[in-house]
Amino acid sequence: MAEQVSGLAELGVRRPQRADARRNFDALLTAAREVFAEQGAGASLEDVARRAGVGIGTLYRNFPTRQDLFERVYIGEVEDLCTAARDLADLPPWEALTAWLRRFVSYIATKRALLEALSTGSPVFAVCRAEMYAAGTPLFERAQAAGEVRDDLTFDDLVKMVSGLTSGTFTDDAQRERVFRIALDGIRAAR
Repeated sequence: MAEQVSGLAELGVRRPQRADARRNFDALLTAAREVFAEQGAGASLEDVARRAGVGIGTLYRNFPTRQDLFERVYIGEVEDLCTAARDLADLPPWEALTAWLRRFVSYIATKRALLEALSTGSPVFAVCRAEMYAAGTPLFERAQAAGEVRDDLTFDDLVKMVSGLTSGTFTDDAQRERVFRIALDGIRAAR
């Protein structure tokens, strides 16, 4: 898995070495993730800089174009998803898979905002998708081998199902959670 994450790192803007510059860089990514999730890809970069507590010049020094910022936020989301898969690997199979799927739902929220700006044919999108599948597939296969997940389900089926569920609007978080639990019940192997 370490190779996969380093492959993702090669796609993105390099994180600065100085401590103060790293703090600004990280603050910009956090702010961009939040602003894009709330306002979509058309969000103001000035809003991103303001929320990060830096000037617009600092934003442009780190991310010369809007596309650079979109790609780095997206890559960061995928890196977090891959890290979550590694961190969850020691849990029991069903628990590991469902915990990772919850993190995947969070990833989808940011991904939807960025898809407007990223081409699904771009190298960044292709590498990120491959890395995300490489991280999640072992959790899925382990749960399936343990008899927890239906035999007729593929990882790609699962990703598409969860992605589809998250595209809907929900009355509140309780409804979203209820629909997610129903979907999980649907992928469980018959007992």
